[in-house]
Amino acid sequence: MQRFLKATVAMCAGVASAAVFQIAYADVVVIVSAKSRTTAMTADQITQVYLGKSHGMMPIDSADAPVRNQFYAKVAQKDSAQVKAIWSKLVFTGKATPPTELATNEDVVKAVAADAKALGYIDRSAADASVRIVYEVK
Repeated sequence: MQRFLKATVAMCAGVASAAVFQIAYADVVVIVSAKSRTTAMTADQITQVYLGKSHGMMPIDSADAPVRNQFYAKVAQKDSAQVKAIWSKLVFTGKATPPTELATNEDVVKAVAADAKALGYIDRSAADASVRIVYEVK
């Protein structure tokens, strides 16, 4: 019985660590509408939009935690608490409105495709012909 329990615990630990590994490495891309004139962006340009320092584009946030966390960590070098603190200050002082948050990658694609000024980030697998990839998060 102990041997069975040890094997079961080891198997569960392996499955859990595999799931964490997959979540930590989502293939995130930044997108604009296929109608947009924008063809490429730098991490700094994207960060300016998503942290309220540039108002030329409308940022759209994803509620998909693994995608969102990787986006902010790799592009803006911020964790979720830092991003929340930045936006709390901007909203309190009336300097900016936080990004619209949508529930799924598909919702982000639809919203970005419909607005040439929108900017979003998604898992690459959700991209279609209605949007253009302007940055690959690495």
